[in-house]
Amino acid sequence: MTQAQAAARQQERIEELCAASIRALAGDPDLRFRGRRLHRGDQPLPLFAPHLHPSLEHDDFGSFRGAADGLSLRLLLSDPALHRSLAPADPVERLLFDWLEQFRVEALAPPSLPGVARNLRHRHEAWSLAFRDAGHTAGARGLLLYTLAQVARARVSGEPVVEATEDLIEATRFALAPRIGDALAPLRRVRHDQAGYGALARSIAATVAAMLREAGRGEDAAEGTDDRPDDDARSVFGLLMDDDAAATERFATAVSGASRVLDEAAGRYRVFTTAWDREENAAALVRQDALAAHRERLDARIAAHGVNVARLARDLRAVFAVPADDGWDGAQEEGLIDGRALARLVATPSERRLFRRERREPFADCAVTFLIDCSGSMKQHAESVAVLVDVFARALELAGGTAEILGFTTGAWHGGRAQRAWLAAGRPAAPGRVNERMHLVFKPFDVPWRRARAGVAALLKSDLFKEGLDGEAVDWAAARLLQHEAARRVLVVVSDGSPMDGATHLANDTHYLDQHLRQVAGRLERAGTIELHGIGVGLDLSPYYRSSHVLDLGGQIGSAMFAEVLGRIGGLGRRR
Repeated sequence: MTQAQAAARQQERIEELCAASIRALAGDPDLRFRGRRLHRGDQPLPLFAPHLHPSLEHDDFGSFRGAADGLSLRLLLSDPALHRSLAPADPVERLLFDWLEQFRVEALAPPSLPGVARNLRHRHEAWSLAFRDAGHTAGARGLLLYTLAQVARARVSGEPVVEATEDLIEATRFALAPRIGDALAPLRRVRHDQAGYGALARSIAATVAAMLREAGRGEDAAEGTDDRPDDDARSVFGLLMDDDAAATERFATAVSGASRVLDEAAGRYRVFTTAWDREENAAALVRQDALAAHRERLDARIAAHGVNVARLARDLRAVFAVPADDGWDGAQEEGLIDGRALARLVATPSERRLFRRERREPFADCAVTFLIDCSGSMKQHAESVAVLVDVFARALELAGGTAEILGFTTGAWHGGRAQRAWLAAGRPAAPGRVNERMHLVFKPFDVPWRRARAGVAALLKSDLFKEGLDGEAVDWAAARLLQHEAARRVLVVVSDGSPMDGATHLANDTHYLDQHLRQVAGRLERAGTIELHGIGVGLDLSPYYRSSHVLDLGGQIGSAMFAEVLGRIGGLGRRR
C-alpha cells in the first residue's frame, strides 16, 4: 500500500468515527464528512472555527475527537439564524465573531460529559502549539490573533491560557486589555445568552479587526509594500484557515460546485436532443476475434494476480447472507410432530425422534450493479477495472447473488451530432446536455457469468472511452437495478473524475453536469431503496456520494483490494 493510499484509508476511518460521534452528540443522523468537510445530507456546513480542522499529518486522534466534539456542540447549542443576523459584514470581523461563538458553545459542554471537556481542551492546546511552532506568532498580526484566541477562550471557559505560551502573549495581552476589556469581562456570565454574548463578541471582533489592519500597515511599511484591504483579509484568513492537507502526498478530492444554469431552472436538468442516444450491448461493438483476444488477456491478468474467487464468494455470502427456508430436517427430538414418523412410535414406544424442524440456511439475496465510467481518462485503468468487476461478478454468482456490469460514455467527442443540431438551431441559451449519450451493457443480470464473460472483456476496447455524463448514467443504472427483486440492491459507481462533457460545459456552465450528479445521488440516497457507493480510482468521490472509497489501481490487484471493495459494498465500512 502506497503512502497516499494508507493516508486515505486512515482519513476515512477517522472521519467515519468522528462523524458517528458528532451524530450521536448533536442528535442529527444526516451528518457526515464528504471531501474532508462536514455535510448535512448533501449540503456542506460552514467551516466554523480555525481550530476545528486538524490535519492527519500533524495531529493525533485526540485532536480529531476534540474537533468532533466542538462541531457537535456548535450544531447543538448555537442558533445559526440568530448567528447570521448578528454576524458583521466585514469578512475579518465575521471570522473573529464566528471564532468567539465557537468558544461560547465549547464553554457550555455538559458537566455530565467530562470527556468532552478534556477533548476540547486537548484540541485547543494542540492547535495553539502548532500555530506557534509554525512561526505564525512571529508577525504582529499572527501574534494578535493568537493572543485573542488564548484570552477569549480562557475568559469564557474559565480555563487558563496554554501555559507554554503564557510569556509569549504577555505584552500583546497587556495592549489588548484596555481596548476590549469592557466587552471581554462579562463574556462568561452571558455565555448562556447567545444574543447578549453576540453583541459583546461583535464589539470585540470590530476592535481586533481594526488592530489587525493597523498591524498590517505597520508590517507593510516595514517591508516597503502597500497592500489593499482585501490583501489584508487574505493574510488573516491564510494565517487561520491554512490547510495542511497537501503537506504529504494523498489522493485528490473531486472538485464540485454550483451551477447557475441549473439553479435558475429550479434544478431541472435538460437534454437538448435524445435523437442520437444509444443503449448498446458492449460485446456487439467489438469484432469476435478482438473480443476473444481481450478475454484471453483478461484471463491471463486474473490468473497472474492469483485471486481466490471461492474465498471471495464465501466472504460475500457472509456479508450479504440472510436466513432462508431450505426444507426440513427430520428425526429430531423436538420441533413439529412429523406425521410420517408416528408409525415408529407404535412399533417402538421409546422412540423420541418424532419431530421435524425447518432448515434455515444463509442465502445471499442481493443484486449488485457495477457502473463503470468509460470516459477518456479511465482508459488507462480499463484492464484493472475489468479484473475487479469480472472477479466480483463471478464470486457473487457463486455466493448466490447476481451482478450486472454497465458502463457509460458518449457517442462522440465534443458533442457530435447533438452539438451540431444545437448550433444549427441558433445556439439557444441553457440547452442542457448537448452530446450523444451512450450507455453500455457488459453483463446483464439475467445472463450468467459464464455466458457473459466475453462481454466483460469489451471493457478493453479503448475507443469506447470518450466523455462522461455521470448523473444520467447513475439514474439509468438505478432504474435497471430497481426492476430486479432482491433483499439488498447495491449500486457501485467506479470513476476517476468529475462528470465531463466539453460541449455541455461550454453551452451551459462548468458545474452543470456535476451538480446534476449530486442531485441524482442525493435523491437515491434519500429514497433508500438502493445502496449507492462511489469507488474513486485515485480520487475521493465523497463530494458526490455519501458512501465513497478511494482505490489505487496503480499497483498489484490482490486480496487486500478486493477486501476493501467488499467492506464498502457489504456495509462493513459504510459511512452512515
